[in-house]
Amino acid sequence: MEAVGAIVGALAATTSGLLCSCVCSKANTTVNLHSNLAAVKEKMKSLTDRIKEVKRETEKEEKEGNEIRDQVVTWLEDVERLQPRVNAIQGQMVDNKKPSRCFLNCRKRYRVSREVEETLNEINRLLEAGNFDSGVACRTRVPRAVECIPGPSIQGQTTALKKLDETMRALSADGVQVIGIWGLGGVGKTTLVKNLNNKLVDDSTQPFGIVIWVTVSKNLVIKNIQTQIVERLKLEKVMEESEQRKAIRIYERLKKEEKFLLILDDVWTKIDLDALGVPRPEVHKGCKIILTSRRKEVCRTMTTNLEIKIEGLNDVEAWQLFCQKAGDVAHLEDIKPLAEAIVKECCRLPLAIIIVGAAMRKKTKVELWKHALKELKRSVPSIEGIEAEVYKPLKLSYDSLQGNNIKSCFLYCCLFPEDFPILISELVRDWRAEGLIGEGQNWGDMDEGISLIENLKDSCLLEDGPYGITVKMHDVVRDVAKWISSSSEDGCKSLVRSGIGLREIPVGEFSNSNSLNRVSFMGNNITRLPDRMIQCSKASVLLLQDNDALDTVPEKFLQGFEALKVLNLSGNSIRSLPHSLLQLRDLRVLRLRHCSNLEELPSLGTLTKLRELDLHGTCIANLPRWIENLSELRVLNLDETEKLKSIQPGIISKLSCLESLSMLNSGFRFRLKGEEDGQATFEELKSSFNRLHYLIISLNGIPWEKSEDLSWMNRMSHLELFFYQSPGRRGLIRIDETRFVIGNLDLSLLKEWIGWFWGNTSSLQLSECTGLDEMLEDFIKSDASFAGLKSLFIENCPTSLVRGGGCAARCDLLPNLEELHLFSMENLNSFSELAGHLGVRVHSLKSIEVQFCSEMKYVFSCGDFIQTLPNLEVIKVWNCKNLKELFKNESGQSISPNPMVPKLRILQLMNLPKLETLCRNEETWPCLEQVEVWGCKGLRRLPFTNQNAGTLEEIIGESEWWDALEWDGDQTKSSLLPFFNPYQ
Repeated sequence: MEAVGAIVGALAATTSGLLCSCVCSKANTTVNLHSNLAAVKEKMKSLTDRIKEVKRETEKEEKEGNEIRDQVVTWLEDVERLQPRVNAIQGQMVDNKKPSRCFLNCRKRYRVSREVEETLNEINRLLEAGNFDSGVACRTRVPRAVECIPGPSIQGQTTALKKLDETMRALSADGVQVIGIWGLGGVGKTTLVKNLNNKLVDDSTQPFGIVIWVTVSKNLVIKNIQTQIVERLKLEKVMEESEQRKAIRIYERLKKEEKFLLILDDVWTKIDLDALGVPRPEVHKGCKIILTSRRKEVCRTMTTNLEIKIEGLNDVEAWQLFCQKAGDVAHLEDIKPLAEAIVKECCRLPLAIIIVGAAMRKKTKVELWKHALKELKRSVPSIEGIEAEVYKPLKLSYDSLQGNNIKSCFLYCCLFPEDFPILISELVRDWRAEGLIGEGQNWGDMDEGISLIENLKDSCLLEDGPYGITVKMHDVVRDVAKWISSSSEDGCKSLVRSGIGLREIPVGEFSNSNSLNRVSFMGNNITRLPDRMIQCSKASVLLLQDNDALDTVPEKFLQGFEALKVLNLSGNSIRSLPHSLLQLRDLRVLRLRHCSNLEELPSLGTLTKLRELDLHGTCIANLPRWIENLSELRVLNLDETEKLKSIQPGIISKLSCLESLSMLNSGFRFRLKGEEDGQATFEELKSSFNRLHYLIISLNGIPWEKSEDLSWMNRMSHLELFFYQSPGRRGLIRIDETRFVIGNLDLSLLKEWIGWFWGNTSSLQLSECTGLDEMLEDFIKSDASFAGLKSLFIENCPTSLVRGGGCAARCDLLPNLEELHLFSMENLNSFSELAGHLGVRVHSLKSIEVQFCSEMKYVFSCGDFIQTLPNLEVIKVWNCKNLKELFKNESGQSISPNPMVPKLRILQLMNLPKLETLCRNEETWPCLEQVEVWGCKGLRRLPFTNQNAGTLEEIIGESEWWDALEWDGDQTKSSLLPFFNPYQ
């Protein structure tokens, strides 16, 4: 019984303890529950506000075509999952107010309390994670609403200005969505619309979210138009993307614009907007379209609401424009009547007047003017219709060309499709192959050809193409050139059928073929060539490139082209070359670029006059032995020959005239000394260095021995050496006319020669290199000074230089440095730290750019070492997440002068979330012209007062940032407000 009593007592004690514990837990839980619920309510309000902000930001970024960061997407998903939990808790608390038994109520409140605590912790986590210092999107530069398009002004041209005003009024009218501008070729349609576009640039009230300019051209190619739209919208470029898929992406982007304007220049036929991906105006009421065309019928097929015909200039305007181009000579007493008659012959067409005026500029002999007028009256094209009114005056400019073979060089340009960007380097080499410019010169010497091109541009017969390395013809000028070359009797008679969509070549095209000098079928859809001999015994040029589906060149086809000097088969699908090619003994240029199915070449050793052989992107596996017989070969292009594995010794060295050898991304690597395995070595290549000026090759390692003379590098106009140091690591040394580049190399491997690179260039770039610290320490110990180096780029090169500054070097390592770029330099506190270690006084520094230096706290330290930056004009700092100050003034340092940067013109600060200070509050920068700030919410003051803002041209930034700026007075902000342009 005692035992039973003990057990019962123990159970009673346990039960009593549990009940007591329940009561205590209930009391504590009730207190925590109420406070946590209040916290949940308060924090959830903050989180809800942040959710709204993030969603607004993401919607804006998506509209601008930017990609939302993965962590933002995840955060929004977590927030969405959280909301039901919060709602459930609130529901449970309503139920919890009902009476219930003590034990059950205790357990339920404990469970609810735990759930509330967990929810509160999650809310706090999401609030902290939702800061997104780097922004919610992988930011691309937002396209400006309107981009300025270079072109002649119509200022002073009353007729054109009236048409411009009429178009502007139509553009703002509610009932007008598609406007057609039509008129003769050369009458000024494109010029008018360019002026309209550029007027919108300066109009802060213009309503369009984006204005898109597209050049269409006679041969309508939907994918080309789509590409222009994609580039303008800054959408991602997707390789091998179908037209339909691209149309979908364009449509999704444009439908997000409340209003947009699409300008389609030079439209020749109806364009299917659905195929482009452009929302139809009847569906998207904010869509406006302007198109220009030579034909009113085209405007109608595009369902224009309004057609505006562009007439020629009036007599006064035509004379003023002519005098502007011809100069004061047009006013001379004996010349003026002739000049007025010439203007009349130009039919008041701006393009014709510009071209003829340029042709007659500064010509003071009356006889020349009489001859010009006679030619204008006599040159009647053999075609019907109004086009003759354009051809007559344009031909005069051609007739007035002076210089050896310049006319033939000009007519060569019409062989290319309309609006085609003609690569200058290839154009000049083709001229040289035809013997039109000095054959005896180096093949790579472009001077004579470029001088000729500039002459043609000055005569308004050629225009600058994209990227500065191409030229193109105005389409009207090209039409005239085709017309001239179709009947030319001076060795330039041409058959031009380029870029017109041909699927095969009609035999009838070659009537009177024996009189042809040039033939072009490039840029078509030709699938097969005539399987018979075409008798073109005089033809020196045959262009068949860019016919993707062409896979065979019949044996007989080339047999009649025995005089060919230039043959271009690039961009075709040919698998082999006919043996009739070997009979072209006068061939100078053979281009097989991007013939990706071509695996083997016939023996071309008989083509002893060949100067250029382009095998770029072919699938050849070895360089045939017969190549060494091409004793006149100057240019050998083996870029992208990834399957090329074998080049036998002696082949390259026997090419005694070789000037350019390019093997970028080729599968072959030159062997080093001691690696002889029956393949070509770098040693044998050295014998060619006295004539090579362009060289791109790969090597198995560093090829130089200790203290080897590298002066041969200075003779190169372009050099790229790729070094395979270990699997997956490819180093680079590149030298061109502007810069030395050393990339992805261990600088200690270049220890014997690195000083030579620093001392023999004015611009040096070190990219992703190791051994930087050791190299700089060696320079410091040797008291090196590189006075010729003016530009230095250091990108992603690990460094652990001694922190704290102080002049470690006894002399200035870079006394004349003008331009400095620091990119992704970890462990660097400031530029001053680096400058102090190297003794760089930066008195000559004009520009500094700093990007992705995550540890950098400030850029410059103002004081003992750097007192002033007297010549600094440009500062650009991007994506330095810990940067707090631009110029730091530490206590104990001597005071720098005001201003420290007296010549600073451009300041660009992007994505610097911790930046708070630019300079001392009292400091002003008197020459500042442009300020661009984005992602710098902590920056509250700019170095401006009402007195020092006289040089300012523009402040670009976010509206929220601008509104939060602090000023010494309202007058300063008011005076600067006209210069502020918010990010769109």
